[in-house]
Amino acid sequence: MNKNTNYKWLLGLVVIMIILSIPSYSWMKKENNTRAERSKSLLSPVIMVPGSSATTERFNQLISQLNKTTVRRHSVLKITVSREAKLSYSGSIKKNDLEPFIIIGFTDNRDGYTNIKKQAYWLDIAFDSLMKNYKFNNFNAFGHSNGGLIWTYWLEHYYSQYDSDAKIKRLMTLGTPYNFTEKNIANRTQMLADFIKGRSKLPKSLKVYSLTGGKNYESDGIVPESSVAAGKFIFQNQVKAYTAIIVTGKQADHSELPQNKQVIQVIRQYLLKKPNKSVKTNKRKDD
Repeated sequence: MNKNTNYKWLLGLVVIMIILSIPSYSWMKKENNTRAERSKSLLSPVIMVPGSSATTERFNQLISQLNKTTVRRHSVLKITVSREAKLSYSGSIKKNDLEPFIIIGFTDNRDGYTNIKKQAYWLDIAFDSLMKNYKFNNFNAFGHSNGGLIWTYWLEHYYSQYDSDAKIKRLMTLGTPYNFTEKNIANRTQMLADFIKGRSKLPKSLKVYSLTGGKNYESDGIVPESSVAAGKFIFQNQVKAYTAIIVTGKQADHSELPQNKQVIQVIRQYLLKKPNKSVKTNKRKDD
């Protein structure tokens, strides 16, 4: 093989390497730009998941009440995930809304640990889509009833892949049955045992607020108080803070909790940003 042949062969190899590197460079540049945009973003959504047998319409009254008592109205985006993991959207996030509500529901919203695992997977499909379509670097989560179980399973099994791009700040669960209908904490369900086993995967910076209804001294009418309280075995000493709150008075039974005035007040206090009183604008700062 003469020198000219060697030269042509090397030149051809260099050209091929350059051509192959162009897509990688373009992808890397796009990825870096996306991360730069995300890091500067002020968008901080509250992502809500309803319980079993409930749809994305579950929180309509709750959001309506919140919008009456906040500085700015929060826009609402609703996502329904089918059994085939296809996403259906309704509503939208307004351009200047930095704190929208995003509600994720499921076509198959049945009860049971097996289905909760499926719903956590579907939640991840929806969350991944949100990450690709909206630039936010932090969010708060809210789950009513089994919605809190879905969030917990998702945090232990899926969240780590997003932690560097979008941090969860707070999780609020409402009437969440961590031990299902079991009243005796000594009788741990498989789900509770699994949650406790996987708790080391929970984000250390997370703040958790666990709310339970006080219709009577034992339950909210459906979920035993001891089942909600079992959440402490999952979160205590694993996350930054764990706070248990009992909601009493009118609308303290399980199905009415999302409309309860105390619940709305707690959401406003702990999940939403507080107005900056030192500046006469509608800008808001985190608490």
